[in-house]
Amino acid sequence: MKIVNLRKFIRSIIVLLFLILGVSIIFAKSTLSYKQLEYKSIYVDYGDTLWKIAEEQKESNEYYKKKDIRDIIYDIKKLNNLTSSDIYVAQELKIPTF
Repeated sequence: MKIVNLRKFIRSIIVLLFLILGVSIIFAKSTLSYKQLEYKSIYVDYGDTLWKIAEEQKESNEYYKKKDIRDIIYDIKKLNNLTSSDIYVAQELKIPTF
């Protein structure tokens, strides 16, 4: 392939690059839109388990509406730096919410 008009070729490449840049900016902004996460504190009551807390959060917390119970438990443990599923009465747990 031989380039006949170098100026026209460079101008076409520049226009193409700007077009690609514009499209990528449009898609990047649409994928970065998300709700700001906030956290609430709950305190463990007598008889509470992580499974029970996760079930309650699935029902009442919009953040966990369509998630599996096991994923919710994992998320709560990770957020609160729990190495096991043992929780204690009056222990404070941070829970994400919208």
